[in-house]
Amino acid sequence: MSFRGYFVGTSGYHYRHWRERFYPRSLPAREWLAYYAERFTTVELNNPFYRLPSEAAFRAWREQTPPGFRFAVKASRFITHLKRLRDAQAPVATFMQRARLLGEKLGPVLYQLPPSLQRDDQRLRDFLAVLPAGVEHVIEFRHSSWFDESALDLLRERGVGFCVADHPTAPAPFAITASFAYLRFHGSQGAYQGSYGDEDLRVWASRLRLVAPRLKAVYAYFNNDAYAAAVGDARRLRAMLES
Repeated sequence: MSFRGYFVGTSGYHYRHWRERFYPRSLPAREWLAYYAERFTTVELNNPFYRLPSEAAFRAWREQTPPGFRFAVKASRFITHLKRLRDAQAPVATFMQRARLLGEKLGPVLYQLPPSLQRDDQRLRDFLAVLPAGVEHVIEFRHSSWFDESALDLLRERGVGFCVADHPTAPAPFAITASFAYLRFHGSQGAYQGSYGDEDLRVWASRLRLVAPRLKAVYAYFNNDAYAAAVGDARRLRAMLES
């Protein structure tokens, strides 16, 4: 298995409070993605979770980034929170039709489940069956009842990734269920805030270097956007992984 590399970035990039902390004050918002993509090789798009972006938006994201850049795309909450994974074939097909407009820059598609959705193996099995082939899919469980080997085995059978989420209320175990690893860092001092310490990041870097030789890629995203902590943490973890 050929390792493509470590893709380390942030969950989202369009934050007004990053102006001066990351983006130059004079830089227009329409140029933020290009500026970001000069410094990182990946970003996790969160806005598709709330509203399906237009075809033009997906094409613009593709065109504004350099070759080799990867977008992770957070799937619509209509699928995960309203439908709660049931009868998902049509909405998944609609969502994927848009996401595929990213072309070769499309990375994993993330399905983040609501905290209230407890383990239901048959529901998960039915949902996994409708996910199209040829795309890296990953699921983030928010209820600890899912953190069980039999549930993870369902992901392994379909080659679907398990999101290793470092979350203040429901930290996930470190588990790999696909040909790639996917991590989300939600904050060291509460949800979406607090920078991670160097020692914490070294532990994560050590874990990832150990599993990387048997994977195609490692994706890691920092969601602690408060005070642009995500930017600094992503830079430090990437440097540790590449050293």
